[in-house]
Amino acid sequence: MICAKPTGRNHVNESSTYTRTVIDAAVRGHFGGHIGRSPTSAGSAKCVLARIITMNLKQLEHGLRGMNATPERCSGPGRPKDLEKRAAILEAAKRLFPQHGFEGTSMDAVAAEAGVSKLTVYSHFGGKEALFIETIHCKCDGLLPRTLFNVDVHAPVRDQLLGVARAFFALMMSEGALGMHRTLVASSQQSPKLARLFWEAGPMRVQAALADMLKREVAARQLDIADPHRAASQFFALLKGEHHARMLFGCGQPTPAETEAHLEATVDMFLRAYAPR
Repeated sequence: MICAKPTGRNHVNESSTYTRTVIDAAVRGHFGGHIGRSPTSAGSAKCVLARIITMNLKQLEHGLRGMNATPERCSGPGRPKDLEKRAAILEAAKRLFPQHGFEGTSMDAVAAEAGVSKLTVYSHFGGKEALFIETIHCKCDGLLPRTLFNVDVHAPVRDQLLGVARAFFALMMSEGALGMHRTLVASSQQSPKLARLFWEAGPMRVQAALADMLKREVAARQLDIADPHRAASQFFALLKGEHHARMLFGCGQPTPAETEAHLEATVDMFLRAYAPR
């Protein structure tokens, strides 16, 4: 006997009735007239069939629910994404990439450092290039959040630029950023693609954010800048200055007072160049 399965969104509500119908039909079809002679056998068979069919129905219901569900933003093998594991992987990558470089950092090493499986790393990021890019994004967003580039036309431009300057300088002078810079310079000839990935994931995004901020300041008549992208590049180059070069060469770190004096002087020079005329 062939029974039509219930379909559509109401299949879950109809599953109990459908299960009983299928079980009764299967027992009658399998045992025929023997049911009356051996009620014990029929009862046992009915119990076994009930378990099998109920289990299969549950699997079917689960699958159909999954088809109606909203897909995850990032697809990949393994279990559903776990934010704590993702954060642990990123923290491990932020430690390992500056120390060992891109080529010297394996996904096995990242997994071991994060305390997760290699499959979990691939499940979250897909590959080493994607993990590297996300690590740069995470590092930049941690010290230079997007909100830092919001424009308040009623606040002094100097204060806003000083906020950006302090955050950018702290990022550039961090051990992680310095280590990454040294690694990229050393491997740029062998791995030009890596250098491009880093540039697009970090410096280019930050520079674009500052350029957008400067455009809004120009629109508010707070600044007079013909080329905001060039002005953003000039601002960051001035901020790095001698102190960044000395740190790269291992020639000493500026004191907090020296750092603040340098940042304020840089902002003041920038404003003198681009103040409204």
